[in-house]
Amino acid sequence: MAQAIFYHAGCPVCVDAEQVVVEYLDKAKVTTEIVHLGTAPNRIDEAEKAGVKSVPALVLDGNVYHINFGASIEDVKG
Repeated sequence: MAQAIFYHAGCPVCVDAEQVVVEYLDKAKVTTEIVHLGTAPNRIDEAEKAGVKSVPALVLDGNVYHINFGASIEDVKG
């Protein structure tokens, strides 16, 4: 089964993308974890190591897909 992590920061762009993108992933083929970097800042380094440059972003089997633009990872760091 494919592994996906959807990183976001809670902004309106991120929330909208989460609702649309995650809904369309086939739950029979993809296990998805949602990570709100605003409430889990300890996961920012993990996101950066995965290649996330901005949020919202979907990491699917090691490939990063940046979706629209809500905030840069630097902005999320605060």
